[in-house]
Amino acid sequence: MVWLQSASTSRGCPRSGAAVKTCPRASVALVAIGSQLATTVRAQDPFEIQIYEYLTVPKGRWNLETHLNYTARGTLEYAGPVAPTNHQTHLTFELTRGITDLFEVAGYLVTAYRPDAGADFVGWRLRPRIRAPERWRLPVKLSLSTELGFPRAAYEQNSVTFELRPIIERPFGRVQVDLNPVLARALRGPDAHKGWDFEPGARLAFGVSHALDLSLEYYGALGPISDLAPARFQVHQFFTGGDLQLSTDIVLNFGLGLGATDAGNRTVVKLRLGWLF
Repeated sequence: MVWLQSASTSRGCPRSGAAVKTCPRASVALVAIGSQLATTVRAQDPFEIQIYEYLTVPKGRWNLETHLNYTARGTLEYAGPVAPTNHQTHLTFELTRGITDLFEVAGYLVTAYRPDAGADFVGWRLRPRIRAPERWRLPVKLSLSTELGFPRAAYEQNSVTFELRPIIERPFGRVQVDLNPVLARALRGPDAHKGWDFEPGARLAFGVSHALDLSLEYYGALGPISDLAPARFQVHQFFTGGDLQLSTDIVLNFGLGLGATDAGNRTVVKLRLGWLF
């Protein structure tokens, strides 16, 4: 996860009356509050921009996914030790093994290219996932992913992070809906005491043909579940794109994302190539 750096704006002080004396102090207080909120809201993960679907990798097989994302308009200033995201390029390798018909384990190698530092190692992750069997005949398809992250300080001020990701899927003919109501927290670092953040994600896909699905994806970061952040400090990002089946075992995902607030990245291009073998 990457932490946010939000820009503060000033609308000026009143020109007359008692408010003139209190405005500078009030402005300082507002800036301080804004800065504190900016460091307590997590951004949508810019290294793996993906809504998880129900199915796991089949038993005995591997799946290699390569995530390539470019932030065309991102944050411009350091937020503590965390570098600005503007013009960063992210390359992540995700290798998943199907352990059983219902259980998989994935490992991640996360890298980046920053304009101020060049090519850089970001960290690594470990992610087990399990799904409910189809024989249960539930009204929706369910699976559950957990993820441990070990990032470097230039990309996340907490050295160990944890993500709990329920996956809820429901097909409606050629339309498919996927929901990822993600809960995330720091396990080691300055924010370990702050509890869980709510980071919802959703995907609406339409099957154009046997080889192409078009989709609209949403990624949010709303702050602590016990005390959601004000609207201006929340992250809301929308990606248009799709999935192109290049062969039986190779899928290309593509998308263009736009942020609805200044709290997170504003323009992001993503590509993901998946190879099942």
